[in-house]
Amino acid sequence: MQAFLKGTSISTKPPLTKDRGVAATAGSSGENKKVKHVPWVEKYRPKCVDEVAFQEEVVAVLKKSLEGADLPNLLFYGPPGTGKTSTILAAARELFGPELFRLRVLELNASDERGIQVVREKVKNFAQLTVSGSRSDGKPCPPFKIVILDEADSMTSAAQAALRRTMEKESKTTRFCLICNYISRIIEPLTSRCSKFRFKPLSDKTQHQRLLDIAEKENVKISNEGIAYLVKVSEGDLRKAITFLQSATRLTGGKEVMEKVITDIAGVIPAEAIDGIFAACQSGSFDKLEAVVKELIDEGHAATQLINQLHDVVVENDNLSDKQKSIITEKLAVSTYHDYPRLFI
Repeated sequence: MQAFLKGTSISTKPPLTKDRGVAATAGSSGENKKVKHVPWVEKYRPKCVDEVAFQEEVVAVLKKSLEGADLPNLLFYGPPGTGKTSTILAAARELFGPELFRLRVLELNASDERGIQVVREKVKNFAQLTVSGSRSDGKPCPPFKIVILDEADSMTSAAQAALRRTMEKESKTTRFCLICNYISRIIEPLTSRCSKFRFKPLSDKTQHQRLLDIAEKENVKISNEGIAYLVKVSEGDLRKAITFLQSATRLTGGKEVMEKVITDIAGVIPAEAIDGIFAACQSGSFDKLEAVVKELIDEGHAATQLINQLHDVVVENDNLSDKQKSIITEKLAVSTYHDYPRLFI
């Protein structure tokens, strides 16, 4: 009571002994060391040039540079998910090692501001830095840096023009790697300064084998038919296929991944629905066609997906003449143009 009146507090907790303190520290450190959940796309991204699949020409050139030959300015173009970014990142890691990688590589993609001001300041300042020294592991280190401009076809023409002079002036200390889907959107003065490499869509066999390896490592239950269907809906895009596989695995919760699950995740319109649309169009009945279209709208399927799948059905249909096929595909092309005119610019 006297202690309370004097304003002092009596602690009811037992004193922290040395043993209890060590135990508490060990417990907290154990909690901090949690397993990091990484997307499979990043987890299985190629770590070295040899792991890049189906791009023999590019791999051969990069291997020569890894052996000591000079590296030219590069322009990688091709469909998404074919390994363009992964290839140059793997090559840069092998060239510079894990310690110098962050210092020697500047990567900018479409999410970064890449107008003419950024090219004049950030890219130019990085390109002007001189580099020297060797790697800590004793391996030879090239005397240049690498600037990676991902999705370069989204850069403005003014920014591309400003980049032209920087590429020329800083050729002794910097190499540029431009990555794009459409090479026609890169100005001619830039393409003429780069070695161009087209990345081909991955073959079905290559994708099938890579997906089987991932499924085995992640203990995913999926049949060969399921893998084949996954390859089909991804259309040569391995990144998309891996993402679909991971999403389907999480959705099934350890059960076998079936084609229906992949169809739902990939946003593919079921074959029965496409056949129903085609049959309604051939019937000549407006009421049937209206009912099918309303059902399709209620399902919420993407218009571009519908046009792409209808195109495949028309081309592969043996009951239509060549003239009928050409008329239908022309109408499909007009519909695509009105919805997405930028694709044709």
